[in-house]
Amino acid sequence: MIYSDFHGEKLSSLGLGCMRLPLIDGEDGCVDQAKTDEMIGYAMEHGINYYDTAWGYHAGNSELAVGNALKSYPRESFKLADKFPGYDLANMGKVKEIFEEQLKKCQVEYFDFYLFHNVCEMNIEQYLDPKYGIFDYLIEQKKNGRIRHLGFSAHGEMPVLEKFIGKYGEYMEFGQLQVNWLDWTFQNAAGKVKLYSEHNIPIWVMEPVRGGKLANLPEKYAETLKKLRPEASPAEWAFRFLQSIPEIKVTLSGMSNFEQLKENIAVYEEAKPLSDKEMTTLAAIAAEMINGGTVPCTACHYCTAHCPQGLDIPNLLELYNEHKLTGGGFIAPMALGAVPQDKQPSSCIGCRSCEAVCPQQIKISEALADFNKMLGIS
Repeated sequence: MIYSDFHGEKLSSLGLGCMRLPLIDGEDGCVDQAKTDEMIGYAMEHGINYYDTAWGYHAGNSELAVGNALKSYPRESFKLADKFPGYDLANMGKVKEIFEEQLKKCQVEYFDFYLFHNVCEMNIEQYLDPKYGIFDYLIEQKKNGRIRHLGFSAHGEMPVLEKFIGKYGEYMEFGQLQVNWLDWTFQNAAGKVKLYSEHNIPIWVMEPVRGGKLANLPEKYAETLKKLRPEASPAEWAFRFLQSIPEIKVTLSGMSNFEQLKENIAVYEEAKPLSDKEMTTLAAIAAEMINGGTVPCTACHYCTAHCPQGLDIPNLLELYNEHKLTGGGFIAPMALGAVPQDKQPSSCIGCRSCEAVCPQQIKISEALADFNKMLGIS
């Protein structure tokens, strides 16, 4: 196992993300404890010492399952990460109540790593608002030794990250980002990594294979990669890409079965970063995938001045592209949660005034109608 140095500690470069644990009958809230125990046992034996859970994973049962699986191991033998669930605004005034319950569920006296969970457009103002006492409480727990290292995870765009880091950055010891070779450009992961680096915030990676999308590539792309590294699977390419970025300390992978666990551990037995040619090849494949499944909005904003509804069309099209390329997911609906009801894609009246001035000749009204359909809005 490859390890990263972090404040004098050795962290396994591959961490076990506990959002996709083995299930009973496919029910998200029914974690298979026996299989989870077996997987975590194998992970511990093969050098993984970082385990990441959260309040909302598996309908609240991930923390319980992880706590049960780890309780038989010496506390100093593993690093446990948990998060304050600010993705749900109803939790904002409950930081003490939730934190205490998390310790009980995980059966530990402290968390090695604790995060502001999912900093985004929907919750940035609440996270920064001192009336909720979230920051003050977590800093107090850090002083008391109940949190060893404090950080944050984020799916927000650059303005949100800049705002959060601008206020709390000096206290953040690490930051968790969605980074993979597709999102390097598509979600501007490259720019986000640069921002974190400028503030000396080490990076933890989530969604390294983008929910499995990068592990199951179309055949033509898989064949292109196979010519360069015949022995490497598409999933291995995704991890090797991350091994090529020096700012990354820990990569979290939600491994839901033994096969995935064994394959990923094998990849992290040694670092094999990509060459410049290999990085260029991935960038070309990413560009083709993005261009083939999204609308080519350049955010010129010509359209917005011609929209009688006052919609932020470039932002809506950006979210549409995210939702379409991902095939669903939570990021676009989450971001739309911060958009006023009368500025949602459903507010488009199909007048096509925007299309008359679009330099890219995008059929905007059709894209927004498709977005509504994808979101289940008639």
